[in-house]
Amino acid sequence: MSVPRVVIVGAGFAGYHAARGLQKHAPDAEIVLINPTDYFLYVPLLPEVAAGILEPRRICVSLPDRLPKVKLLLGTATHIDIDGHRVEWADPEGRLNVTDFDRLVLAAGSVNKLLPIPGVAEYAHGFRSISEALFLRDHITRQLELAAVTSDRDERDARCTFVVVGAGYTGTEVVAQGQLLTNRLVRQLPALRNQPVRWLVADLADRLLPGLGPRMSKTAERVLRKRGVEVRLGQSVDNAGPECLRMTTGEEITTRSLIWCVGVRPDPLVDALSLPTDHGRLQVHETLVVRGRSHVFAVGDCAAVPDVTRPGSITGMTAQHAQRQGKLVARNVMASLRGDDLQPYKHHDLGFLVDLGGFRAAANPLQVPLSGLAAKTVTRSYHLYSLPGNRTRTSTDWAINTIMPPRAVQLGLVDASRVRLECTNPSVASQSLSDATG
Repeated sequence: MSVPRVVIVGAGFAGYHAARGLQKHAPDAEIVLINPTDYFLYVPLLPEVAAGILEPRRICVSLPDRLPKVKLLLGTATHIDIDGHRVEWADPEGRLNVTDFDRLVLAAGSVNKLLPIPGVAEYAHGFRSISEALFLRDHITRQLELAAVTSDRDERDARCTFVVVGAGYTGTEVVAQGQLLTNRLVRQLPALRNQPVRWLVADLADRLLPGLGPRMSKTAERVLRKRGVEVRLGQSVDNAGPECLRMTTGEEITTRSLIWCVGVRPDPLVDALSLPTDHGRLQVHETLVVRGRSHVFAVGDCAAVPDVTRPGSITGMTAQHAQRQGKLVARNVMASLRGDDLQPYKHHDLGFLVDLGGFRAAANPLQVPLSGLAAKTVTRSYHLYSLPGNRTRTSTDWAINTIMPPRAVQLGLVDASRVRLECTNPSVASQSLSDATG
């Protein structure tokens, strides 16, 4: 008998944990993982990379190292023939390849949710990948350094103004960490000693962190406002240009920095499958099997998994769900190969964590509301527990930076042309950015 082949598309939270589970529970199967990078990206700590708190490699976990029994195919899935059991994919050099499968796990993740706002695609900076985090750190540093040497007051004000659109988990953490970064930078630049640095966060919602509890929203807003962040609720960007943007209120803001954290939508690969969807996500049974295709499973952001804890709804696009769905799908794939019964997915939210930089955070582990240092301790402890590798290096970075805050310099490793706001293909497959922890 031939060895069954299981192909996983995407190595984000869902895909990575599916591969880990299959590596452990499927010694007699060939496990193939298709992903554009050779690492799993721990997205919840990405804002700390942008702020210079953590080095990029701390949150990049090597797939060959952690998945030695999994065959890694570096590339991006371009077409899937469900009935023909074939996946077409392109490697980093553009060469096309084909891989057959007996079972398929779709963990293709999500892409930027790009709204039809003039100028956003051209002038906004996204925040989904290591490249974008490194670019943003360089960009913020560059703007303040250029502001320090210009004699034009209007230019200086524009370069010292930073606008974040989207007040969800990612946007809130980006503005919190970014504001602390610019505080540190200003102390390095005597010419900006009396220069105000503006940070604004805007969202059409009526509160920060609209997907989380009101108490966490109030905590986050209180911390940000105390630091001088302008919280603009019920409004967003109406038009964006290279040096100015117009808000939906009609107000014009001169800035060179528009950071886009509005949210995500399922990978367009889902649409190409011509299978039933729910809110753009593949319809699946509670067992994570795609409806009408017993040999195909879907998990994470691209799957509309029924939430049995809230009848009539589907699970959120969070890393909390993606990780646990990945673990379950590994068991269910093996059960399907053996002809055994499959288990339904059931998970109650364990709470959420939002790092607000410094010694501040907001958290509700097991629905117990926390703020301040207690929340910070829980938040970092959870991240260390969830991070699949580099824990010692990460905790060492945190300890050192508590005593000696990092000095920001421009590395110049990523230029603007490489991080244009992209909404058609994910920079790293199956990354769940929205409200990522819990």
